[in-house]
Amino acid sequence: MSDWITVCAASEFPPGTHRVVDVDGAQIAVFNVNGSYYAIEDVCTHDGGILTGGPVDNDQIICPRHGARFSILTGEALSPPAYEPVATLPVRVQDGIVEVRDDRWD
Repeated sequence: MSDWITVCAASEFPPGTHRVVDVDGAQIAVFNVNGSYYAIEDVCTHDGGILTGGPVDNDQIICPRHGARFSILTGEALSPPAYEPVATLPVRVQDGIVEVRDDRWD
């Protein structure tokens, strides 16, 4: 079971922003979407590149290389050339600190 990893203080994480943290060797992008926090693995399932270099459009992130769209909320691939979803991870706020963990191997 992986431990919860600190992202940052919720007070330093305004809506419309994101942070990338290393969780057990995986790069995880944590987003604040209208005051709610979501985490996805920071990797495009089409070509393996990072997603966080691309623009965020409401609750979607657009791959900077080929334009595939992914739901930040569910990880679902929303447009070609990606067809496989990105992994989502649990996020919590504990004592004012945003935390994430990788539960895929639990």
